[in-house]
Amino acid sequence: MPRGRPRAELVLSDPERDQLEALARSRSLPSGLVDRVRVVLLSAEGLTNKQIGVRLGLSQPTVGKWRRRYLAHGLEGLHDELRPGRPRSIDDERIAALIHTTLRTKPEGATHWSCRAMAAQAAVSKSTVQRVWSAFGLQPHRYEYFKLSTDPFFVEKVRDIVGLYLSPPTHAVVLCVDEKSQCQALERTQPALPMGLGYLEGYTHDYRRHGTTTVFAALDIANGKVLAQCKPRHRHQEFLQFLRHIDANVPLDLDIHLIVDNYATHKHPRIRLWLARRPRYHVHFTPTYASWLNQVETWFSLITQKAIRRGSFPSTKALVEKIDQFVQSYNATSAPFVWTATADSILTKLGRLCEGICGT
Repeated sequence: MPRGRPRAELVLSDPERDQLEALARSRSLPSGLVDRVRVVLLSAEGLTNKQIGVRLGLSQPTVGKWRRRYLAHGLEGLHDELRPGRPRSIDDERIAALIHTTLRTKPEGATHWSCRAMAAQAAVSKSTVQRVWSAFGLQPHRYEYFKLSTDPFFVEKVRDIVGLYLSPPTHAVVLCVDEKSQCQALERTQPALPMGLGYLEGYTHDYRRHGTTTVFAALDIANGKVLAQCKPRHRHQEFLQFLRHIDANVPLDLDIHLIVDNYATHKHPRIRLWLARRPRYHVHFTPTYASWLNQVETWFSLITQKAIRRGSFPSTKALVEKIDQFVQSYNATSAPFVWTATADSILTKLGRLCEGICGT
C-alpha cells in the first residue's frame, strides 16, 4: 500500500515535450536549469522522485520542488526567483547628484573624474561610483575625436553623394577615389614572436625605416572591386597617372562618377583640364572634414589592419608587393559595402550632435 501524499499527475503535450527536450539537449544553458528540465521530463514518464533523484544525483525534496514549480507555473517556474537582496545604502537623490556632478563638472586641476576623485567628492565608496557609472553607461576616462564640417554646401553634398550610394545612376560606374599617403615600410628589429596557446603574437616596438609609398585606390561601389596603384609621391602628376589608369580600365560606353575629397591635388588646374576634356567624368566632392562619406576610407582601414600594420618590410618594394598581393586577393572575393544611412538620418544625427555641443 503506497505511503505519503499522492502526487499530482504531470502530463506534457507534444509541443511542451518538444520544447523541454530541446532545452535538455542544450550545451549553452546553465546545468542547473537543464537538470530541472530533465526532472520534468522524467516525471512525465512516471518515475518517482526517488528514482529521478538517483538518476540525476539530486535529493528527493529538490526533485519534488521543481516538479511542483512546473505544475504551478510551467516553464517559467523552472527559473530562479528574484531575491530582494540587501537594501541600497545610497538613495536616489545621492545617485542623481553623483551623475550630475560627473556630467556637468570637472575636478579641480584635472580634465575628467576618476573613481577615487568622485568617491571623495560624493562621500561614497569607490565601488559605489563604479557601479553607478556602469549602470548608467558613464565612462569619464574615455573620449572620442570629432570634427564638424564647415562646408557651406554640406547639406547639398551629403544628399548628392548618399544619393549615388543608395540609387546609383544607370549606364555608369561610381568610384570612390582617394590616396593613402605615407605608407611606411617598417622592418622590425627582431623576428616576430609566433602566437601560441595562452599568449599573443608579439612584435618589437622598435623598427628600421625603409621609405614610404602612396596607395591610390578607386573602389567600385557596385561590386566592391578596387583599382589600386602605388606611387612614390602623391602630387597631381601621380593622381593624373592614376586617372589615366582608371580611364583605361573602365569601358568607354560607361559614365564615371568620381567621389573625391577636397585635397588640393584633386583640384589642380591640370586635373580640372583633363577632366573637362572628358565629358563622361562627373566629379563629386565630399564636404570638408567629412572623409567618412567616402567608402574607400573603409577599404583603406582594411588594408592597414590586414596587410600593413603588422608586417615587417625590408624595403619599399617589399611593401608594394604586399599591397599588390592584398589587392588581388581582396578582388577575388570582393563584395560591395552595404550603405544604409540616408541623407536625412545623417543630418538628423549631426543635428543632435550640435545640440549636445551647444548644451554643454
